[in-house]
Amino acid sequence: MTAYRTETDSLGSLEIASGALHGIHTQRAIENFPLARRGVNPELICAYGAVKLACCQTNHGLGMWEDATFNAIETACREMIDGKLNEHILVDALQGGAGTSTNMNVNEVLANRALQLIGSQPGDYETIDPLADINAHQSTNDTYPTALKVAAMNMLAGLELKVVALLEAFQRQEKLGADIVKVARTQYQDAVLITLGREMGSYAEALGRDRWRIYKCNERLRVVNLGGTAVGTGLGAPRQFIFQAIENLRAITSLGLARAENMVEATQNTDVFVEVSGILKALASNLLKIASDLRLLSSGPAAGLGEISLPERQAGSSIMPGKVNPVIPEAVSQAAMVVMGNDQVIAQACSAGSLELNAFLPLIADSLLGSLGLLTNACDIFQNRCVEGITHNAAVCRAHVDSTTATITALVESIGYESAGKVAAQAERTGESIRQSVIDMELLSGEQFDELVSPQRVMRLGSDPKRSETDDKTDSEAI
Repeated sequence: MTAYRTETDSLGSLEIASGALHGIHTQRAIENFPLARRGVNPELICAYGAVKLACCQTNHGLGMWEDATFNAIETACREMIDGKLNEHILVDALQGGAGTSTNMNVNEVLANRALQLIGSQPGDYETIDPLADINAHQSTNDTYPTALKVAAMNMLAGLELKVVALLEAFQRQEKLGADIVKVARTQYQDAVLITLGREMGSYAEALGRDRWRIYKCNERLRVVNLGGTAVGTGLGAPRQFIFQAIENLRAITSLGLARAENMVEATQNTDVFVEVSGILKALASNLLKIASDLRLLSSGPAAGLGEISLPERQAGSSIMPGKVNPVIPEAVSQAAMVVMGNDQVIAQACSAGSLELNAFLPLIADSLLGSLGLLTNACDIFQNRCVEGITHNAAVCRAHVDSTTATITALVESIGYESAGKVAAQAERTGESIRQSVIDMELLSGEQFDELVSPQRVMRLGSDPKRSETDDKTDSEAI
């Protein structure tokens, strides 16, 4: 038989399992919000523990609690920071009330865990109360957005590391493909010559911009409204608390946090989350483009481009033997699409705030932290299970170079536009390679052709610096 304790709030009483660390406010939220049917993001829970620790340290410095009580509350907060109390945060990720249910779940768990640590039973709120003690001088409206910013900054640091690792993987591929000339394509059509290395290096360059954007996100998130309580005026909080709580939180998190100069504004507006989400969307856009390119470059392999090969990760079909699909780029693409969708959700939720508060912070938190988690995991599997194992099919690239009229563009400077056109016509008529057609028409030797389509020549910036006598004469006459 399960034993119960009775807890009471302004709406009445409920029975709570006697050993449970949550209380009546959490129980009502569980019953009211069976929405997403998934829990609050673990990073937000850990960050909330840091916020509560900063507040309890500040309150103890102001004279609250004997040392034994404070030590128990502090220990409970540290356990939450370490993720040891995650299983007791039971409210749904999506909830009405601007995050009040999450805040109350945290307050109740910390109070009841602290009670256990001093040898009391959960529910003994005359000794340690979720509201009077754990939530002292606080509101959901300042603790929740502060915890969200702390969680986001922590996750951004992890994401930045994964982006760096991914761009470095592409830089290694750039070096491996530096001497492999291939056909560049625009609008899916053969264009001119490029190297496979330069293609890979371009992906690294784009990710480098993403890394810098992510790093700069900290400047957007570091300003918090902790101490502002309900609407940013600091109602109910001592002045000393308002100034000291942020100092303690900065020390606990090692983040460059700062108290907002205008806490009313910081409580009203959530546009910073729209800005950060937009930066995450930019990364998602790059990942989707790169993943799509790798799928195309590796297509076939026999009846497609086949210029690179991706690591084979699993069988691709239940009916087609031997088929292997580019599952990692496909998975990364789906993560990127979700992030793009989350960005739209965040923009709508942030713009739906009214007057002094945004009631939709749980949706903002779930979407923003979800995007951060997806991108972190996507970059990780992209690097380790795909990009690191890419192999370059130099022979295929060379065959494409020899057979496409795109190669002729590299010859125009040496043989002229008219002759290049004749080469294209002959190659199409005879089915010979461009190289063989040029040799047969005695326009270039094989060695000369190879030099014109060499990696060094293909990637040379601009035209040959050698100028003809006609060009020199024209310039002289102009002067």
